[in-house]
Amino acid sequence: MNKTSVSQNTISPIVPVGVTTPIGGLPLRYASWLRTYDVPFLLCSVGMIVMLLWAGSYKMTAQGADGIVQLVSNSPLIAWQFKLFGTYHGSDLIGATEWTAALLLLAGYRWPRAGILGGVVATMMFLTTSSMLLTTPGAITIVHGRPYMSFMGLFLYKDLLSLGVALYLSVRFGDKARMPDGRI
Repeated sequence: MNKTSVSQNTISPIVPVGVTTPIGGLPLRYASWLRTYDVPFLLCSVGMIVMLLWAGSYKMTAQGADGIVQLVSNSPLIAWQFKLFGTYHGSDLIGATEWTAALLLLAGYRWPRAGILGGVVATMMFLTTSSMLLTTPGAITIVHGRPYMSFMGLFLYKDLLSLGVALYLSVRFGDKARMPDGRI
């Protein structure tokens, strides 16, 4: 029986030769198609780039800056930023960091090492914002004696998922940097 393996330059089929599965191996062919066209990487990278550009732009507005005051002021990791630069300049700096990560990830399609750096910047950002789940008042609420995440908690929880995507992108761009020509 063939084992499934992925080398740097070729992708072997997921369905071993001679193996039959229920419904004609459709789930395995689907998984093989996803791998062949690198759909998870493309979806994660494009989604992350768009989200960072959009969120970074919003933080550079007065409304966006005002919207993160509660989050930043309660975070021991970045509360100093608003004290040092003020709300609006501090928020601009956060937005510029998001733009930097997005542009490095975008550049990673051509120069994978830039993508690794973008992933590192995004990882540091999302480590910081994920910690706000623990420091933001009202992120956890009690309903009928049981703890639940509030809407604010759920909003912050998505940064934990974004942290996973940033780590995944760092690894994938690292894989691409090891290819002979550095291209996708």
